[in-house]
Amino acid sequence: MSYASSTVGRVLDQINRSFFLPAIQRPYVWQPDQIIALFDSLLKGYPISSFLFWEIRPEKRSDWEIYRFIENFRFGDIHNEMAEPDGRDVVLVLDGQQRLTSLLIGLRGTYTVKEKYRRRHNPDAWSKQRLYLDLLKDPSTEGDDEDREELGVTYGLRFFEQEPKSDGDHLWFKVGRILDCTSDDAFDKLRDEMTDRLPDTATRGQERILTRNLDRLYRTVWKDGVIAYYTEKDQSYDRVLDIFIRANDGGTKLSKSDLLLSMITSKWEGISARQEIYDFVDHLNDGLDRRNEIDKDFVMKSCLVLSDLDQRYKVGNFTTGNLKLIEGNWRRIKASLEATMRLVNRFGIDQETLTSLNALLPIAYYLFRIDRGSLDGSTPFEAANAKRIHHWLLGSLLNGVFGGSSDRTIGTARAVVQESLRSGEDFPYRSLVTGLATRGRATDFDDNNIEGVLETAYGKRTCFLALSLLYDAHSWGTTPHHIDHIIPRSLADRKALMARNLPESLIQKILGSVNRLGNLQILLGRENLEKSNIPFSDWIGTRDREFLDRHLIPRNPVLWDVTKLPEFVEAREELIRQRLRRLDIDPAGVAMEHPLELAVGN
Repeated sequence: MSYASSTVGRVLDQINRSFFLPAIQRPYVWQPDQIIALFDSLLKGYPISSFLFWEIRPEKRSDWEIYRFIENFRFGDIHNEMAEPDGRDVVLVLDGQQRLTSLLIGLRGTYTVKEKYRRRHNPDAWSKQRLYLDLLKDPSTEGDDEDREELGVTYGLRFFEQEPKSDGDHLWFKVGRILDCTSDDAFDKLRDEMTDRLPDTATRGQERILTRNLDRLYRTVWKDGVIAYYTEKDQSYDRVLDIFIRANDGGTKLSKSDLLLSMITSKWEGISARQEIYDFVDHLNDGLDRRNEIDKDFVMKSCLVLSDLDQRYKVGNFTTGNLKLIEGNWRRIKASLEATMRLVNRFGIDQETLTSLNALLPIAYYLFRIDRGSLDGSTPFEAANAKRIHHWLLGSLLNGVFGGSSDRTIGTARAVVQESLRSGEDFPYRSLVTGLATRGRATDFDDNNIEGVLETAYGKRTCFLALSLLYDAHSWGTTPHHIDHIIPRSLADRKALMARNLPESLIQKILGSVNRLGNLQILLGRENLEKSNIPFSDWIGTRDREFLDRHLIPRNPVLWDVTKLPEFVEAREELIRQRLRRLDIDPAGVAMEHPLELAVGN
């Protein structure tokens, strides 16, 4: 391999003119401190590793989506703007995007940062900053910033929103001005200008530091060939893809979805696959009724599962033929995934409580096959199957059915759904329970796993899921609901308990019981606010007669006092055990108790 070299100035002049990014590249992720460290290394003459470019022949330009480098970066943004290749020499950067973008931001652009503890949607939270160099900072001496010294940064580089005020110890220079020095004469004029800005009290030593710093910056940008690069000219996509993976192995890890997006982008017709999937992920996360945390990998794996392809998420499964099939299914795949997220959001399950994305795949596959939307209507079919799906999803999440390596579990679940739909369109709850049980994956509840549910405590991600099992309702996401302590936590406070002269052993038992599942219920948000710290024995008088039965609360009022909290929790958890043992889904999809009567006991 024959490497060439160029200056920073010449390379920057080609960025977004002939140097672009391929769809395979991941978003820009560097922080301001990393940009500063890069410039500090260059000024010290340190190598910054080589770059890898790919020269695209004119007749091949239209085969690739190309993207512009980000010049003005806003922290948290992940999307590069597309560029048109027509009439351009196109060289794609395979290795070096982060470094080149950082050079572009430092010399020509801006970095917009958010102030800590301020909301993203507040315009005043953001500060657009440029890179400055303190020409009077001697890089051979230690500074007064320990954090910067630990990073090895000794040049006076900082980002500022406005040019900072210079004084006898600091002379700030916007780094990007060095780009105007395209000749030695232009640099001499700039150096004279900066020297004239020194105060009358400046020493000859300070003048020498200024001259050395400015000269070093000029040489770094315009004289020294610090950009060492290799240009690949072979037009074979597979060869270039292999080079890219190897080149990026030591940097920020290439995610599988980044690689697959590049493959899809090169094969799909009439659609920007990368932008399409990025936008779709954003829509699922931010555009529905509740916040979600879906990623590109899940969407790509869903494409395999819903298209009846090998569900293992590996590059070899995204062949040309498979990509063509996925492209043909893409509209319905999108609709099914959105319908799935709308349905589980209606259950009250979102980024806070969805403990496994893979648990959604059998649901998405079912909705994809029946093609009936998100089951959000009130017909008997929609209501019954929404209930079946809800109960099965809770069991899957609480029992960790899709934890670990779950490809075989996904394949089994898909096969069960596929077979069941041959004879009807109902969600195959019972068939899934039975089929997954053959693989040792329990989705219903018996004495082997009920105790694990009861160990779910307040504050755990699975707490809401476990409490959802106690009720026949499932539309928790349509109105605000809260997890409530039946016996208020404020009454179980150690100081309050000590004030009642309770023995330490009882205090410990009460404190150990207050956050257990047996002391928790789901209430409407307004109900919970009304209840607040009111003793349960007082508050329950304002509820309807069925409240105790509906929430599986022991009827014995003696247990409602905070001093009886351990006994209350024990009695209520026994009622929960009874419900979970007897809970089933009838043929109409309604959660039912088995014929034995459920006692709401003492």
